[in-house]
Amino acid sequence: MDAILTFITEHYIIPFYLIVWLVSVACYRTYFDTPLKYYPMYLMYTFLTELLGYFIKFHEEFQVVSNNKYNWYNVIIYNIYSVITFLFFYYVYWQVLHKEVHKKWVKIGTGISLLSYAISLFFQDPFYSNLYYADLVASMVLLFSIWLYYKEKKIEFNPYPKKHNLMFWTSLGLAVFHSIFPFLIIIGYEAPKIWVNYNLRSVLWIFILFMYGTFMIGVMVHKRKAFR
Repeated sequence: MDAILTFITEHYIIPFYLIVWLVSVACYRTYFDTPLKYYPMYLMYTFLTELLGYFIKFHEEFQVVSNNKYNWYNVIIYNIYSVITFLFFYYVYWQVLHKEVHKKWVKIGTGISLLSYAISLFFQDPFYSNLYYADLVASMVLLFSIWLYYKEKKIEFNPYPKKHNLMFWTSLGLAVFHSIFPFLIIIGYEAPKIWVNYNLRSVLWIFILFMYGTFMIGVMVHKRKAFR
């Protein structure tokens, strides 16, 4: 029992992911036929990635790198997670956008993001380092996609308040998180003393909690007819 309490206290973000997934499944009927129909799968993938990351870091039998000196390194699973996450949300915004030119820009942005990850592989080992410059590019593309979404929303009529729109909450969480996340990761690698001295890991966790908190609020207050 003590071990469980210690785990929850020190790694509270992992059970929080599970809670968000449970809420998303409970409310699935309100958005099962929207571009976010794969939301629960994405949220479960997030939870499993974090859980696997924990086991790799704290249990030697889950080692994924060949160098025993770095047997706790779990960064490769997060690099894979980043690519899949960005592709998922690019797909969502490509689906919800109405203007063909905006859809085209999202496609182009997706290509630029994938190219940035491919180029990063020549300069960074994905088993030992976050591909943080590629993450920065991908985040900027995602923010651009969100801006396109809000631009379309601003000029269209919708009788439902924003608080009942799942995409509003999803976009809010993503926009706030990705405005900060890539820069924190860059600081962590390029200026580790600043990362440690200012406890930026906790800052990152706060933004993660905010993002997934907005996801959870969105699926709880969302009205099916308000989606878009």
